[in-house]
Amino acid sequence: MSAEPTTWQAALEARDDLAQYGDNRLGLFALELRFSLDDIHSVAAESVTDGSDDKKCDLIFIDREEGVAVVAQCYFCDKDKRSAPANKASDINTAVAWLLQRDVAELPERLRSAATELRSAISDGDIRRFEAWYVHNLPESANVEDELSTVAATARTTIEALHPTSKVVVSTSEIGRDKIESWYLETLSPILVNEEIKIDIESGFSIKTENWNAYVTAIPARVLHRLYAKNKTRLFSANVRDYLGSRNSDVNINSGIKRTAQSSPEDFWVFNNGITVLTHHFEEIVGKSRRQLLVRGISIVNGAQTTGAIGSLPKSPDLSALVPARFVQTAKPELIYDIIQYNNSQNKVTASDFRSTDRIQKRLRDEVAAIPNAKYEGGRRGGHKDVIERNKNLLPSYTVGQALAAYNQDPLTAYNLKSEIWISDKTYSRFFNDDTTGAHLVLCYSLLRSVEEAKQTLVAKSKIETELTLQEDQLLSYFRHRGSTYLFVSAIAACMETFLGKRIAVPQRVSFGVKTPPKQAAQHWGDVVKVVSPFCQQLVDALSDGLKSNERAQKAIGTFRSLVQATSGANSETYRKFARSVVVSK
Repeated sequence: MSAEPTTWQAALEARDDLAQYGDNRLGLFALELRFSLDDIHSVAAESVTDGSDDKKCDLIFIDREEGVAVVAQCYFCDKDKRSAPANKASDINTAVAWLLQRDVAELPERLRSAATELRSAISDGDIRRFEAWYVHNLPESANVEDELSTVAATARTTIEALHPTSKVVVSTSEIGRDKIESWYLETLSPILVNEEIKIDIESGFSIKTENWNAYVTAIPARVLHRLYAKNKTRLFSANVRDYLGSRNSDVNINSGIKRTAQSSPEDFWVFNNGITVLTHHFEEIVGKSRRQLLVRGISIVNGAQTTGAIGSLPKSPDLSALVPARFVQTAKPELIYDIIQYNNSQNKVTASDFRSTDRIQKRLRDEVAAIPNAKYEGGRRGGHKDVIERNKNLLPSYTVGQALAAYNQDPLTAYNLKSEIWISDKTYSRFFNDDTTGAHLVLCYSLLRSVEEAKQTLVAKSKIETELTLQEDQLLSYFRHRGSTYLFVSAIAACMETFLGKRIAVPQRVSFGVKTPPKQAAQHWGDVVKVVSPFCQQLVDALSDGLKSNERAQKAIGTFRSLVQATSGANSETYRKFARSVVVSK
């Protein structure tokens, strides 16, 4: 039996940046597709377990902001077989039991931090979905499905026993050849709901240009209620935001939408701004007794709050409730992005969610573009094809935000609140302001990359050598803590005056200049990272139960800084060499 390489297989083979992760590259590739991750390498630095005694956990992905945790077992087969071995699926039972049930002290060191954070996230109510994956490159099979059903039962029972009030939804998935292909194809189109529906309408009109075709009408609110019940947030695949939920408050717009739909359905059309729908195709059908709009493919690019509020009503709204709607069809990918952008930047609510249009991000994009081998998209969280077609010079927006936060002495925000950096005006302005330059952005980003590279190098060395030096072993132990890379970045940044031998009035004015590409910038940091890494043990206390306490983090950073200052004489040559590459603008 033989098979031609599928589309996703060719895409994976082209991703030479993932080769360093071995079989886990497939699991990371799947995570990237499933969650539209902009920077898989920062995810890998936290999620990949790093040894043979991993208790069947190859990947442990935890995202409190998205409310999801994934435990994955990865298997890659160079031969074409009918199915993947089912026993590896049952291994996930072992993984779940170790991560959720066993005393943390009994766990291998490499799993303790992940298990602690996973349990804490569930206990805090931050995890809404717990997913167990068996990822492989072969066809899915019934045998594997049977094994995974046992895993689901184990995970569900364990979570309910430990957290009786928890509302975590537990699921298991065999992520095989067909599933990965499906996820991959979804990344090629911003429209994930591809069904064909007919909508009854009273009237409407079309507008057509050379680049797009649109139809303006009013649709029954109950159509949105039905679509949301079936598809949930897949309806918003081309939107920068999902449904934000509603509160019982007069000032909350979503609560108001629901109240209007229930109490004054006949007035809904005049009270609501309506929705904009991106579609593959639409067609007006006029019959003897009724008029319909045939639509194939739906993604709501503006109106997620309207749709979510209507969709979350306990029962379908009255037929008299109508929603203003326009359906837009275009075959131009660049126009699709503009439609998404301009439909989500018209008012204050969306200004906080879509930063790419503000003047600071425009300036930073231009400044980074002038730096060799550097590209920055400034607030755009990955295009649909960007998930796969990686520009090797790209500085992912979310990672840049995290790097800036860590450099500016806020490792907790960098690790725990990466979306908050872009959503909150107050948080955003702390890191992206008139003092922030493109060159400084590169300096911060390259420091994070240098720290991640130091961790990856050490992990690789631990797999091929029987014994590490005591210093290496201690550093690897430090890096096994979740959030350790961001805390290390903050600690190094806190020592900049020691490295440069002078006072720095405005931290954002420090850079490697406008001619230093990111890779070279990371090399500049390399010797400094190596010299100060023995002091990482002073940071461990801040990570003992996860990176949660700002007080403990700042105390640990202060101790780290004191040790760097005390040993600056012995390392003066390294610091002088580093200082020669640094520019402090006035």
